[in-house]
Amino acid sequence: MEAVNIKNIALIAHVDHGKTTLVDAMLRQSGTFRENQDIRERVMDSNDLERERGITILSKNTSIRWQGAKINIVDTPGHADFGGEVERILRMVNGVLLIVDAFEGPMPQTRFVLRKAMELNLIPIVVINKIDRPNARPAEVLNEIYDLFIELGANDEQIDFPVIYTSARSGLSGFSPDSLEDNLTPLFSTILKYIPAPLVEYNSPLQLLITNLNYDDYVGKIAIGLISRGEIQEGGTVTLIKRDKSQIFSKVVKLYLFEGLERKEVKRAEA
Repeated sequence: MEAVNIKNIALIAHVDHGKTTLVDAMLRQSGTFRENQDIRERVMDSNDLERERGITILSKNTSIRWQGAKINIVDTPGHADFGGEVERILRMVNGVLLIVDAFEGPMPQTRFVLRKAMELNLIPIVVINKIDRPNARPAEVLNEIYDLFIELGANDEQIDFPVIYTSARSGLSGFSPDSLEDNLTPLFSTILKYIPAPLVEYNSPLQLLITNLNYDDYVGKIAIGLISRGEIQEGGTVTLIKRDKSQIFSKVVKLYLFEGLERKEVKRAEA
């Protein structure tokens, strides 16, 4: 059955096409950040190497709430060198936001991730960003995006993608490049309308797809992933099934959910 009021999306974007600025604006306008709150610039680029090189290597996780729905957002690496990472991330989501600069158009670095998304039959939403650039050419860029989808073998549903025009820097969005609202409501409403809710099994044994690992000085190793079946509880015992089918039994010391950019400690979580 569908998980009501949950949307899982991944971001696909070339460097400097405004992905991080857009997430900042989404966090602010959803109420996750106060307008006067001092936050780190480029919230999704928290890895030191990524800040230095301007690329995304490890996926980032955040969530926002909008009109009663929880939108989980994960970032994707923009390079084929991290193919394993890309595929694990994309298996967590049901749709993608393809963010494209209104002047530069789709870039080669996004092709690999977008192709993987197409192969997994994920629902795309195209976001043409920086629409307020003096040299923006939204009509031509949209045609280039259609050409790219056709080249990558998109199916009929995928190529009939919705398009949102944004100025992430100014927090504007709209369904037409000539008619922007002074908020991101068109973007939020499009996500809720087009991205399907995940299919889950509540009354089944736990199944948790691990997509990333992290480390915390206090609790030690942290596994990040998606619960597709059952539930997990703090203090409970889980079975880790390794690639060679061997099993390791472990105890859940701490359990967290993502709320905004923070980890919220909880006692239980379910699909």
